[in-house]
Amino acid sequence: MNVTECSNPSLGDYQCNSAMQIFAELKKNGDATFSNPRALAEAIVEAVNNKNGLFASTSVAGPGFINVTFSTSHLAQQLAHTVHDAEDGKVTILARKDTLPARKAVVDFSSPNIAKEMHVGHLRSTIIGETICRTLESIGVETVRLNHVGDWGTQFGMLLTHLSDKTDTDFEIRDLQAFYKESKLRFDSDEEFKLRSQAAVVKLQAGDEEMTAKWKQICEVSRQEFEEIYRLLDIKIEERGESFYNSMIPDVLDELIQKNIAVTNDGALCIFQEKDSPPLICRKSDGGFNYASTDLAAMRHRIKDVRADWIIYVTDMGQSRHFEAIFDAAKRADWLNEGQETSVRLDHVSFGLVMGEDGKRFRTRSGDTVPLKSLLSEAQSRCLESLQSRENNNMDKDKLEEAARIMGISAVKYADLHNNRTTNYTFSYDRMLDLKGNTAVYLLYTHARISSILDRAGDDDFSSFDEDELVLTDEKERRLALTILKLPDTIDSVIQDLLPSRLCDYTYSLCVAFNEFYGACKVIGDEREKPRLILCHATALSLRRAFYILGIEPLYRL
Repeated sequence: MNVTECSNPSLGDYQCNSAMQIFAELKKNGDATFSNPRALAEAIVEAVNNKNGLFASTSVAGPGFINVTFSTSHLAQQLAHTVHDAEDGKVTILARKDTLPARKAVVDFSSPNIAKEMHVGHLRSTIIGETICRTLESIGVETVRLNHVGDWGTQFGMLLTHLSDKTDTDFEIRDLQAFYKESKLRFDSDEEFKLRSQAAVVKLQAGDEEMTAKWKQICEVSRQEFEEIYRLLDIKIEERGESFYNSMIPDVLDELIQKNIAVTNDGALCIFQEKDSPPLICRKSDGGFNYASTDLAAMRHRIKDVRADWIIYVTDMGQSRHFEAIFDAAKRADWLNEGQETSVRLDHVSFGLVMGEDGKRFRTRSGDTVPLKSLLSEAQSRCLESLQSRENNNMDKDKLEEAARIMGISAVKYADLHNNRTTNYTFSYDRMLDLKGNTAVYLLYTHARISSILDRAGDDDFSSFDEDELVLTDEKERRLALTILKLPDTIDSVIQDLLPSRLCDYTYSLCVAFNEFYGACKVIGDEREKPRLILCHATALSLRRAFYILGIEPLYRL
């Protein structure tokens, strides 16, 4: 059955256009019960009309479009269940185990490179990946968050050699970015240093104790910088870098050779896809391993050892062909059906670029990539200036700074998430910090407004009430209740296509519906105060669930 929201609310709440398809199937099978799709649609309407008081009206339009409008009593009943079932100040959306899209999902996201600064290019993978994890967890899917950091490879040779050349026994790497640039400068200009760097890589890969100790030192410095960013963004992720899979690669490649999937071509080990495309090189002609080698080993481990039945990779669109080849190899090797009740699902969640307002890739004035730490700091500073400039500002310094932190981080996240991930988007501080329109700032102000209304109402417990107390009489009340109840369907839609922007659309529409309701319906002091306060409470519960999934911390006062 294909059920969608009515684009024109005057026709109903939802529309079903399946009568045409069902009629075609009946006709194909020789069933002539109905003369046309509209007659079938009318029979369906007759069968469900007023069933259990579910609908206020049903109708058939055109060749067989079925429109339905829910009764206010049904909406009130469902809304009461939503409020009563809420936990920890948020709506609960657990699905039945037999309807879960997966038992255990691995989400591979963020993935910065050791010894390099996290920049705006890592923003999308980190934020989108975290949101997908929270969405899956919200319905009860066990989710493994993995950070496939670049902690292995030829670039470590120059870093290890540069570190070995430091004669000061008390030397510590205090600025890893500067240290990397110094190493790279020597590597590009000093042939003797370059040769020693290449030898250092061989030693590291052979397990040399001195090189391994220095490698761990460099990784730890870089890890501390990453963790600072993750704390700011409230990201929970387990590091499992390229080095973790290094020892697994030979056995995985041997298996692919035995299954005639990987073949030698011009000295390199390659996997050719059936269609006309460049081969996936999984071992270089000099015997060295590469990204494909590691990704194949990681895939094998996640299926065989982690026992995931859904693996999601969150990277930029430029890696689409690479993952297409990795997925094809896994399928041909029959890894996806090995020991699993159902076939393992693989998805590459690709995304576009972050652009500057000049239409080019977002960079600093000098042309460098924008450090993620400075970007987040700038957003917070601008929010603080905005809050300080408000009239009647009576918040103390600490509360102002805390509000600015929440608004700034939320604004950056939401500006990314509310765009369709498959497109490029333009990064603009002014746009993302606008109080009007589809921004995190607007959403946060709406939640703070609701919190203020509930505070003014006193100590009433709006989580416990009789269903007959919740009567919806005004169209704005009804429209708000209907919007609140769309959250579970929205979550399902996000999971189906892995598009977090759909949850942003829902959250914005909920705030719009609330503000329209509040503008038309007096709450405090009205004879219908109780049911309207319950609506306010239900809106806040739904907003906080959406906020949590999007990584937005709610503000209760502004």
